[in-house]
Amino acid sequence: TTSSVPPSRRRSVTVANDDGHIPWRQLSLAEKAARTTQQSFHLGVILLGLGLTGAVASVLYLEVFSPDSKTAVFNRAADRVKKDPTCLQLLAGQGYHKSREIKAYGEPSWSRWTRNRSIASRHEVDRAGVEHTYLHFYVEGPVAKGTVRVHVVRRPGEHEWEYRMLALDVPGQQRHYLENAEASLLGAKRGVGKMFGLNWNR
Repeated sequence: TTSSVPPSRRRSVTVANDDGHIPWRQLSLAEKAARTTQQSFHLGVILLGLGLTGAVASVLYLEVFSPDSKTAVFNRAADRVKKDPTCLQLLAGQGYHKSREIKAYGEPSWSRWTRNRSIASRHEVDRAGVEHTYLHFYVEGPVAKGTVRVHVVRRPGEHEWEYRMLALDVPGQQRHYLENAEASLLGAKRGVGKMFGLNWNR
């Protein structure tokens, strides 16, 4: 007497119903082909999931966590604006103010499902191989709103970005420059403080 179930007394194994319960040695050639097909499909789904996970992680790093990302540039530029005395005066009025009184945000969204506002940006490389990143975002204080414009560059072979321009525009007020290397024709900028791959301070 054998404990195996004769093939005639069990349901045929197919791609749709195979649960792995029937041992491989008891399968017919057609059933083995069905199991192999099913397992190959499952493996493909797993590999696809791993690939998508890796792609999402890569996008998150490049767009959010990388020092080169526009999010990093936005965060550092917004911090500069919030700590600048002239910016505080333009946005919050006369007197002593704290940086937390100033809000910085990206483009408004008409979708109620979208909580985070995207930062308008543009990246290009000129004929000399110099990378240029441009972006703008909005700031708001107790008395006024404004637009911050940013232009950073990175030369071939260098890892750090440098400011070409960091400026605040408030309606009815003269533009306030926190950085204006464009006007000074790229004056001496070596030796300035660098953090997270950007020249944050002059």
